[in-house]
Amino acid sequence: MSNATGPHIFLVAGEESGDRLGAALIAAIRRRHPGARFSGVGGAHMAGEGVASLFELGDLAIVGVGAIVTGLPKILGRITATAEAVVAARPDVLVIVDSPEFTHRVARKVRARAPAIPIVDYVCPSVWAWRSGRARAMRAYVDHVLALLPFEPAAMQKLGGPPCTFVGHPLSERVSALRPNTEEARRRLSDPPLLLVLPGSRAGEIRRMAAVFGEAVALLSERAGPLEVVVPAVPRLAEAVHAAIASWRVPARIVTEGAAKDAAFRTARAALSKSGTATLELAVAGVPMVAAYKVSLLEEWIGRTFIRVPSYILANLVLGENVVPEFLQHFCTAESLSGALQPLLGETPERARQLAAFTRLDALMDIGKAAPSDRAAAIVLDCAVPLTNRNAKQWR
Repeated sequence: MSNATGPHIFLVAGEESGDRLGAALIAAIRRRHPGARFSGVGGAHMAGEGVASLFELGDLAIVGVGAIVTGLPKILGRITATAEAVVAARPDVLVIVDSPEFTHRVARKVRARAPAIPIVDYVCPSVWAWRSGRARAMRAYVDHVLALLPFEPAAMQKLGGPPCTFVGHPLSERVSALRPNTEEARRRLSDPPLLLVLPGSRAGEIRRMAAVFGEAVALLSERAGPLEVVVPAVPRLAEAVHAAIASWRVPARIVTEGAAKDAAFRTARAALSKSGTATLELAVAGVPMVAAYKVSLLEEWIGRTFIRVPSYILANLVLGENVVPEFLQHFCTAESLSGALQPLLGETPERARQLAAFTRLDALMDIGKAAPSDRAAAIVLDCAVPLTNRNAKQWR
């Protein structure tokens, strides 16, 4: 419940990326309003900001249709428990962070039971790619959407969704950590080339991608010469990554610590990455790449049937140009990947085209302007309505 010390903000994150966003948002709100109080669901990053989670985020870290089905009873229980906790806390604003399959269900339950609580969605769901009807449905339980990608507010408006503001991607706050100094830029061009290999941040992704990535690296080494291979991994999956790459014919070094990962990005000449946020991180760092992904046959059918995007590569979507080559499903072979990677190691048109496109990102993503977390904090605080001033009809 609110008190005179400051607004009470309840945050609900569903996985590690949302946990990091939530932590940065908490810090930014505190800078604006030191008396603000926080509670909710999060992980280690939000815990570092003083938020004790209702439960471990690992309970929700599942991916794939099969995993969702088997884990459904537990997930449904977590949804109900979280919504009940929000209603009992009666915060000045609820912020749901990414993971829409979890957080939006929480938001709908909260809106039904406590319609006066304002709800902000931090990270626009990919309604522009699939299930576009979600945008209009969100008007019933979301009051404002904070978008990470520059094209999302227009997409949300076109689809009839709630108000949506581009606040910026958190990567823009890490530019200095990702881009090389003069010495590191020289290392990028020295031999042996440092190749980043990113098979994924979930156990299922690592299982699907590690073998083909390892074979692609071996073929590349046979054709292009010695390589220094670095595999960034989240700490909780370090053992799984180690087991997955143990049989690779080209030795690879696993890095889990943040500073070591950033250093690898600053010195890498090229990268082989799973489709996802990592492709945008590599683009911001100025690392040419090849991207790939494999899913189950059922998930492939769902994707082909319902997803409508010109590329599955986030960097390509932001740039509005398919500059990063992508190899999906049966096109994801060691031969194809190694063949596309090899030109990126030299001074070639393929490498130059990617690097030229990446220079447009600063303008497209407002890099160098206000920090995304600060922009988000301002909107969240504007949406926070003290308990004594609420009008339930206003938020319906």
